[in-house]
Amino acid sequence: MSQSAPTNQFSPEHKKPTLLDALIPVFALIIMLAAAVYLFSSDSSSGANQIALVLAACIAMIIGYKNGYSWNQMERGIVKSIGVATGALLILFSVGSLIGTWILAGTVPTMIYYGMQILNPDYFYTACCLLCAVVALSIGSSWTVAGTLGIALVGISSAMGLDVNITAGAIISGAYFGDKMSPMSDTTNLAPAVAGTDIFSHIRHMTWTTVPSIIIALIGFTFLGLTADAVPIENQLTDTLALLDSTYNPGMHLLIPLLVVLYLANRRMPAFPTVILGTLAGAICAALFQFDNVIAFVHDDTLLPIVALVKGIWIAMFDGYVANTGDAVLDNLLSRGGMSSMVTTVWLILCAMAFGGVMEVTGLLSRILESILTVVTGTASLIITTLGVCIGANIITADQYIAIVLPGRMLKVEYTRRKLAAVNLSRALEDSATVTSPLVPWNTCGAFMASTLGVATIAYLPYAFFNLVCPFISASYAYFNFKIEPLDETKISTGEVVG
Repeated sequence: MSQSAPTNQFSPEHKKPTLLDALIPVFALIIMLAAAVYLFSSDSSSGANQIALVLAACIAMIIGYKNGYSWNQMERGIVKSIGVATGALLILFSVGSLIGTWILAGTVPTMIYYGMQILNPDYFYTACCLLCAVVALSIGSSWTVAGTLGIALVGISSAMGLDVNITAGAIISGAYFGDKMSPMSDTTNLAPAVAGTDIFSHIRHMTWTTVPSIIIALIGFTFLGLTADAVPIENQLTDTLALLDSTYNPGMHLLIPLLVVLYLANRRMPAFPTVILGTLAGAICAALFQFDNVIAFVHDDTLLPIVALVKGIWIAMFDGYVANTGDAVLDNLLSRGGMSSMVTTVWLILCAMAFGGVMEVTGLLSRILESILTVVTGTASLIITTLGVCIGANIITADQYIAIVLPGRMLKVEYTRRKLAAVNLSRALEDSATVTSPLVPWNTCGAFMASTLGVATIAYLPYAFFNLVCPFISASYAYFNFKIEPLDETKISTGEVVG
């Protein structure tokens, strides 16, 4: 995804914002979000955060109006910002449908069924992280991993009596490691394109910060797994397996929708059609292998069986699946999905992108970035500033692509001026913007992960070890001037580097 380059130029009718202008909406947002969390706890994303973002956007608009921006200009900025997130919103809705049909088809219950027999509780968190890392590395999509393997792994951990918050952290850690290092990932292609280097040089340079980060994360998950004591007794595990077996008749054939999605993702098909086709594969499996369950799900004896079949699949796609196994824990675990389940998340993203759009079009975001650059005194401070700016952009603009593009383009000239290779910038962009995006509740990535995995962002955040550690590893390398590549002067003379 590409964005238009940010600019610090203001037309005569626009007054350049002061630093105070730029900071007022940000501080107002921070105060309101803190109040939302205090008053509503983990339910703050169900509406309170949205109101905070809208009010902060209104404050930014008032400042923009003071500086000469018309409503039409600010509205165009909002529309453009929301347009950036349109692809994410489509994927969100399609993932909701996918979850509904995959549970109805028995795909998710089958993954839970086999996973409970194969995965050792002592090393479950570590296995989650490794499994998601390998799959994400092969297909280049953290969202696809979370929407397929992720929901099953959360289910397995719940059935085993393990902590779903830690499980979600392990899933996200592994998924973002694989996404970050895969040449098929969109962000892994975007970062070097913005910085001005090639993707494979970028990946090689990232290994120095990414590999130590995932090793630390795996050590952390291993420790948590070995010290966990919430595993149910054998009889409870056996009862859950028997209930899954009798209700869904698990079998390898029910994993066909999963294989369809992984195959299409590996063939680099865009995420939206991949998920839609995965949803349709789930619907076909439900019709072929779960006929009685679909009819029972509809609860309407007046309909012909074929009509009830269509209605059941249709309901699962737009309103999710409601399990009725007789076990309260299992029913709660498998009653999920549907496009309607993503409406609150979409609401959150729209409000966040509106705030980011106003901040960008009125020059408030550029003013903050411009002031931050004044503290740069050397190589270490430049790279650490890049990390901080990208994390801040994730918070303010609510989108990881903007958090890569805006700081990347603004800082590119500074890296060249200080004779630093472009791979230093591209690595810093990914070590911050990419990995911290799922840690912000209103960011498109954070909202997606919370909705898909069914775990609040604030709940899994302390356990997303890879995502938390990576920026600090990158900052320490900068501080000690370790693995910081100088600019090849021959590239400047031949025109390969453009300032």
